[in-house]
Amino acid sequence: MSTESSYRYTGESPVDLSQLATRVSRVPEQAVITTALEANVATLSDLQAKLYSQRQSGIIIILQGMDTAGKDGLIRHVFSGLNPSGTSVVSFKQPTHLQLDHDFLWRINQALPQRGQIRIFNRSQYEDVLISRVHPEMLLNQHLPNVKTLDDVDDAFFDKRYHDLRHFEKYLRHQGFITIKFFLHLSREEQTHRFERRIEVPSKNWKFSPSDMQERAFWPDYQRAYTQMLEKTATKKQPWYLIPADDKGVARLIVSNILVKRLQDLNPAYPTVDPAVQRKLKATLKQLQKGEL
Repeated sequence: MSTESSYRYTGESPVDLSQLATRVSRVPEQAVITTALEANVATLSDLQAKLYSQRQSGIIIILQGMDTAGKDGLIRHVFSGLNPSGTSVVSFKQPTHLQLDHDFLWRINQALPQRGQIRIFNRSQYEDVLISRVHPEMLLNQHLPNVKTLDDVDDAFFDKRYHDLRHFEKYLRHQGFITIKFFLHLSREEQTHRFERRIEVPSKNWKFSPSDMQERAFWPDYQRAYTQMLEKTATKKQPWYLIPADDKGVARLIVSNILVKRLQDLNPAYPTVDPAVQRKLKATLKQLQKGEL
């Protein structure tokens, strides 16, 4: 399995999603994947406990990808062993009227983690430069300044949003909040197979929506939108990780490997206790053992 740097994209060169692999060349045996993933979950649990006790940094994990890319399953498998008191998931759906009455990052601000916590964004602020890039007409009823017709939703409009997204993450980093961004890169053929499964298997029927098929018709447009978004918002300090997602188990392992590396680099540690406090704790322990308390 390749290292973290193999999947890191910093925007220094163009990206061609049509040429980017959606599968790894060598797939480990399932038993190897399962064992390695379990080990990573245990390591992440330990790192999260230190992060939570230290209460210095907050972690924002962004998961983006086409429909059926495997975001939900990844969340279940990679974050299963983390303490719920310090880990949570937010799914960003279509904005409400209240959210649209604010700036496009307002709802993201409402969902940010506290220091010491990990917050997983199932989709994110990046939807605002993906869906609206494919369906710009949706912006016309959002009361945006200087957006009156579709001609106003041009490259200059999106360049401003890309700028705001980059600087938003830079601001958060300055405050001690680290954003780790994953794009689950799925092939059209694998999406076909997963949609077929949702229709063929009764227990998966609830996952299928006719609107999924409507959006699938815009596949080339979404690929262009993702390409533009990745190129415009990836930086050396805020990279995107481009994850081959056709094999769910492999994708989960790669993501967990990267998270372990990033959190280890952050080096969270349990707070140290003042020597005077330690002496009091030892005295209290002796009293407890003697039955004096």
